[in-house]
Amino acid sequence: MSHILIDYKLYYSVNDLPNSWDALANNDLFLKRPFLKALEHSCPKNIRPIYVGVFKDETLVGIVIIQRVEMYLKDIFRNNNDTFLTRKCKQLISNIVKGNALIIGNIMHTGEHGLYYNKEVISYQDYLQQLSFAVDSIKSNIKLKHNKKVRLIAFKDYFEEDAIHENTAFFIKEKVYKRQVQPNMVFNVLESWETFEDYISDFTKKYRDRYKSARKKGKQIVKRELDIETIGVLQDEMFQLYKSVSDNARVNSFILNENHFKTLKEELKGNFRVFGYFLDEELVGFFTLILNNKSLETYFLGYNKKFHRKHQMYLNMLFDMAQFGIENKFSKIVYARTAMEIKSSVGAKPKIMHIYIKHTNFIANTMLKLIFKFLNPETKWEERHPFKT
Repeated sequence: MSHILIDYKLYYSVNDLPNSWDALANNDLFLKRPFLKALEHSCPKNIRPIYVGVFKDETLVGIVIIQRVEMYLKDIFRNNNDTFLTRKCKQLISNIVKGNALIIGNIMHTGEHGLYYNKEVISYQDYLQQLSFAVDSIKSNIKLKHNKKVRLIAFKDYFEEDAIHENTAFFIKEKVYKRQVQPNMVFNVLESWETFEDYISDFTKKYRDRYKSARKKGKQIVKRELDIETIGVLQDEMFQLYKSVSDNARVNSFILNENHFKTLKEELKGNFRVFGYFLDEELVGFFTLILNNKSLETYFLGYNKKFHRKHQMYLNMLFDMAQFGIENKFSKIVYARTAMEIKSSVGAKPKIMHIYIKHTNFIANTMLKLIFKFLNPETKWEERHPFKT
């Protein structure tokens, strides 16, 4: 009787991935070579991608995206408007969570974009077992080559209905905690919305008036799509606008590379769209979109805070994203997490997500629940319901 061999291979460059990689990637652009190549060439300085191929008798049956992330205090907590006590708490926490982390998934984007396997030919249990072996190998390599210890391991972003949650025994064995994180705000595009006006007409009077007010306040802004040459010319300004928004976040784990948007445009071409907001020919804001088959994924954005409130820039961006998704016949728009209330006001609904996380130090791992609660506090917000019932 022949013995079926299930094994894994590690890759540290997109150029080394097997030819069958893209065919297995389940139509998820975030798992395919062009996106991975763009990320590899424009990664934040503290992130290094690693790819895992799971094989059954030399046939690729599973893929994994892992990111080695080096986290330090100046990157994790960039908002300096804290009380003395809060700063001290952050310093204490950073001493525990700083250092090397392995993120299964993409720390730079919300969503299930790290794992895929062919369930017709391999079980989830066998697939996860090979992933565990791969993580152990990566930890050993980092210790051997860099004399660094991996301190955190996280499986990132899974919806409640994801089959990964059925593998309780695996996570118990690995001593990994399951934790709920902020929801992913997902906007389902109705088939009845043939035009953007159809969508607006489904609003209640209150939200139609709100839309009209936002558009009136944003009337002075000139909006236009940016081609790759213009992105190259404006990339310094785009970076500063992005960073002014990013620095306000409670917790950060990276700073984008300044060439990130240009590199994505080079590799993804028409599947990556960049829209600039201009006042008197000055770039005062921008947003980016990734076209992932029938899903429109909102990506990074930035704006000049001086003009933000006066022109309701963020709300207008959300409407512009919705307009692009509806007019281009996407089935859903993924608005990602944060700013849940305002995103719900344009029609997005919260979808609960979970991560699995552990610290490799036993004592620190027992404290991780409390630390995670501090880093990811429950956000009180009121869901808005803009549509007529």
